[in-house]
Amino acid sequence: MKMSKITNYVQESYSELVDKVTWPSVSDLQSSTVTVAVASLVISLVIFVMDFVFGIRGTEDALWRGILGFFYELF
Repeated sequence: MKMSKITNYVQESYSELVDKVTWPSVSDLQSSTVTVAVASLVISLVIFVMDFVFGIRGTEDALWRGILGFFYELF
């Protein structure tokens, strides 16, 4: 009895995946991939710029204090 329920579940799941699911086309997948790659690049550049501007905080002998740290040392 229990085995027939498992078999029925697997058969219905397979039928749903084959007949009812709409799979994206290759061009849809490629455009989504490009969108994710561009968004990842933009976000990483924003984080890099933030790190560059604000620099390393918390130590007096920091290697890079950022543009703001350099500006503050001028005055």
